[in-house]
Amino acid sequence: MSQKVLNELSKVGRDLMLKQPFYGMYLLMLDKRVSKVVPTAGVSKQGINYRIDINPDFWEKLSHEHRLGLIHHELLHICFFHLLRREEFQNHMIANIAMDIEINQYIPSGNLPEGGMTLNTFPELKLEPKKGTRYYYDKLMEQAQKNDEKIQQMLDAMANGDITDGDGNLMPNHDWEDFDELSDTEKKLLGAQIDHHLKELANQMKSRGSVPGEMKDYIDSLFTEKPSKFDWKGYLRRFSGGSSRVYTKKLQRKENRRYADDAGLKIKQRRHMLLAIDTSGSVSQTELEEFLNEIGHIHKTGTEVTVLQCDTRVTSVELFNPKKKFVITGRGGTDFQPIIDYANSNSRKFTGLCIFTDGEAPAPTACTLRTLWVHSSQSSINKDLQGYKIKLEL
Repeated sequence: MSQKVLNELSKVGRDLMLKQPFYGMYLLMLDKRVSKVVPTAGVSKQGINYRIDINPDFWEKLSHEHRLGLIHHELLHICFFHLLRREEFQNHMIANIAMDIEINQYIPSGNLPEGGMTLNTFPELKLEPKKGTRYYYDKLMEQAQKNDEKIQQMLDAMANGDITDGDGNLMPNHDWEDFDELSDTEKKLLGAQIDHHLKELANQMKSRGSVPGEMKDYIDSLFTEKPSKFDWKGYLRRFSGGSSRVYTKKLQRKENRRYADDAGLKIKQRRHMLLAIDTSGSVSQTELEEFLNEIGHIHKTGTEVTVLQCDTRVTSVELFNPKKKFVITGRGGTDFQPIIDYANSNSRKFTGLCIFTDGEAPAPTACTLRTLWVHSSQSSINKDLQGYKIKLEL
């Protein structure tokens, strides 16, 4: 039975890929579980990612068109961050209705079951299209406070888990209580994972199609450079102290004051930092993006930056160029010692060493360069590491 459902889900995925390639690609990124633990279908948490859960008995009763709409519906809930926004609303059941009204506007009507929540479910409210969950929630709450019989019957049916469609089949009832128990940190990590997936999808859509209009503004904002999570300009000034390299440049247009026939010299002091990135498999893609964002801000302080990548060995050493696409290498185990060995062998080139990491490895030997261990916002500081230690804040 499970394999049959998964095969049918693959057919739905292929159809979705043709009609809505953005959401078809997103479906490929998620795990799927066939289980009778869930009464119908929905989204659950799996680590810092999401999973599609399907009850096989419920699935078998749906037409292909309604299966397509169901999966599209659940993916929209994820993309619109609905599972992480429940705390914004006092009445969760009315919030569920408002969220369904919001996302069902983006699903073709032929894929929605009779009885699915739409703008026309409450014609007396004259709901405006594409106004967002908060707008629909406020309108529904205002009506509920008037003891509206229709809304009350709907809430009672939701509480009993027996809302049905026009064919008498159970309708999916959002059971997202697990998300209510998450800490703020866990919610931010899940949100960061959605952001990462949306950026990946946007890049893939350049050759496969286009980003849906409902997601475009938000995805565009993801590609806007994020502010630094740390005051690098002030900290590097204190961290490297008077340690800098002196650069001289001949100026042909300016005569040397001491020697009349020689060109003038421009003398400039500049920091040259070695920034090492832990690219082991334990470091998530979200953490790597966080590291690269901070490295970009370090470069903007006027610091010359050499980036070293390392897992159990040094896999890349190159000058940082913000205009060049940065390719991550490594993704194996973790060993900090090759970073220290490289820094010690090339200590005359650099004014300091920063190591961006999740901290999950034994401490290496001491480095001759002043060392700063920059832990990701998702990690805990490894107190065994020698040198200065900070953690990027979420």
